[in-house]
Amino acid sequence: MPRPVTVDMAGLSTDYDVFFVDQFGVLRDDIGPYQGAIDALRQLSQAGKKIVILSNSGRSGQYNAERLVKLGFAPDSFDFFVTSGDVAFELLSRPGVDIPKGSRALTISSGGDTNLADRLDLVSIRSGNEANIVIISGSEAERISMNDYREMLRPAAENNVACYCTNPDIHKLHEGSVAPGAGSIAQLYEAMGGRVTWIGKPYPEIYDHALKLVGVEDRRRVVCIGDSVEHDIVGARSAGLDSVLVRTGILADSNDGELERITSEGGATPTYMMQAFKC
Repeated sequence: MPRPVTVDMAGLSTDYDVFFVDQFGVLRDDIGPYQGAIDALRQLSQAGKKIVILSNSGRSGQYNAERLVKLGFAPDSFDFFVTSGDVAFELLSRPGVDIPKGSRALTISSGGDTNLADRLDLVSIRSGNEANIVIISGSEAERISMNDYREMLRPAAENNVACYCTNPDIHKLHEGSVAPGAGSIAQLYEAMGGRVTWIGKPYPEIYDHALKLVGVEDRRRVVCIGDSVEHDIVGARSAGLDSVLVRTGILADSNDGELERITSEGGATPTYMMQAFKC
């Protein structure tokens, strides 16, 4: 595979009009914003660029946007905040989707979040034995073992209960380290024979949603910025968009050799590399 070109923010600003920017691992971690990220986002916006924060989060864009503003990001430094949770709600609310109101939903999340089940008028339960639907939107694998998640989900998988993973991230950031994400838990469900519908990066629906919001006619003027090859870079390539891989987030401790291996195994090479999202 060809080696990606190293680029800075000035070069990107010259070549692109629309920026799809990942949240966790690019703008911030679970503690706070990365150095320079607040100013970089503001400067892009002031340069007249359209900015969409594109996040694999099971929670709503409104919730995430408010949380970003509380961290110091200016509310006018981005145009839209699109999450996989919002896209999931849109998809599962469409006519013909067979999820009756009042269905019993087991939600695997962080912080006890059940917002998708609530928005769909489902009844939240804690037992896989009673579930009509499983939603995997987050992970607390830093404190709950993957084996415990497996046993929690096993009855639903054995009953062939449909599962919707609204946060496909395989890894998550936790206090400066990397832990299994919601996507890893959904993989457990699949390994037990369960049916999983994946919603979010790298799958097409979230890109279609974002492109429709900004009204893009020329995809060559759009660039995606992220820290995950398997989500941000693969997703951008599948959507026909250029991409930038930043060496923060889950890649923060990767050396050049490891990074080359990751991009090779990931099956997609970014258009550019960037040390961090800053000017």
